Amino acid sequence: MTAAVLGNIITDTTDWLADFSANWWFLVIIFAVSYFDSVIPIVPSETMVIIGGVAAGQGDQHVLAVIACGAVGAFLGDNTAYLIGARLSGFIDRLIEKRPKWRARLDAAADQIRYRGGLLLITARFIPGGRTALTVSSGITHQPRRWFVGWVAIAAVIWATYAALLGFLGGKAFEDNHTLAFLVAFVAAVSITLLIELVRHLRARYA
Repeated sequence: MTAAVLGNIITDTTDWLADFSANWWFLVIIFAVSYFDSVIPIVPSETMVIIGGVAAGQGDQHVLAVIACGAVGAFLGDNTAYLIGARLSGFIDRLIEKRPKWRARLDAAADQIRYRGGLLLITARFIPGGRTALTVSSGITHQPRRWFVGWVAIAAVIWATYAALLGFLGGKAFEDNHTLAFLVAFVAAVSITLLIELVRHLRARYA
């Protein structure tokens, strides 16, 4: 595939995304994807919120509406994941009843969540898959519900604001170039996610 053909594909795709994200019902998609990504970590929620932010930057959506839909969807999804974990806790307890090593690991996880849980919930929201693992684990280990709800609310707002503003700034900076606006926002999002994961890995390794 030549560079020209690839360039045309990227341009056509981003132009289609620009038209697609300009519709009012794209906000519903942002909400739904943010919700399901919290429960099934294979849905690209950051991508949808960033696209919504780009659309807002180019005048097709309102950035506060994008943030609200992403945050509310993520918040409800995190609470659903917690409830799934809570429902599974009895089964997990029976499963590890005769496995001391598994019990020790689960107890260690519970201690870590209690000790660093708030910051962990915020950090994990930026790591695809990591947020689901932590929210389900919070339910399994019976973390206080009120405490959990408060922290995931903060995490969801921070996450949605970051992703939407990232797209918004890209959309504002390149209002006449949809392709460049999307690419800049996506590359920035991927870079930040990788940086967060690297810092987390280094802290865990040298802690």
